[in-house]
Parts: sequence; C-alpha cells; structure tokens
Amino acid sequence: MQRETLSVTGMSCNSCEQTVENALTDVSGVRKVEADHEAETVEVVIDNDEDPDLTDAIHRAGYDVAA
Repeated sequence: MQRETLSVTGMSCNSCEQTVENALTDVSGVRKVEADHEAETVEVVIDNDEDPDLTDAIHRAGYDVAA
C-alpha cells in the first residue's frame, strides 16, 4: 500500500470533504480516503499495483488539485 497526500482547493465544508471522499472511493485501487477542508488536503491509500487517476476523479467532483 502507498499513501499520497494531495492539495485540493475549493473544499469549504464537511459536505465538500464527503463529495471528494466519495469520488475517490469509487476509483479502482483506492483503499482509504480522508479529506480535510481546513487543511485543503486529501490523504489517499492506494494498492501498490494500481496507478489510479486521482486528479481526474477530483476534477469530476468539482474541485481542483494544486500542483
């Protein structure tokens, strides 16, 4: 398993966190997601043999990933 922390802009409340978490939970290979709107971060645990497109899932949910 590998852990990634992404900077996600646009989350302003717990509902935003839930939207991002739901979007990422549906991505193949994602095992755990924890979003924090105050820190503007999302921690994702992914299977080692997977390389999911997390950024695309976040964009489709209506949020941006900071570079």
